[in-house]
Amino acid sequence: MTILPPDPDLTALRVTLARLRSERGWTFDELASRSGLARRTLIDLEHGHTTGSVATWHALAHTFDVPIEQLLEPLCEDHGPPGTAGA
Repeated sequence: MTILPPDPDLTALRVTLARLRSERGWTFDELASRSGLARRTLIDLEHGHTTGSVATWHALAHTFDVPIEQLLEPLCEDHGPPGTAGA
């Protein structure tokens, strides 16, 4: 029997990206310039049209100066991360 992991909370991840960008007062153009990512990629991430790659989220973590695990933590907001009670 295969046990599948819970679905990631992609909405919470998009909200986190929007919040971090807003807290800094950055436009999509400014975030693109700072991160080296395409403006269209950032818009698509924030609007839920794409999930992005590990390299994309790695670049964003460095751009926002936050640990990548903090940036990706919202993926498990609705179910708890692996290895925790109730996961």
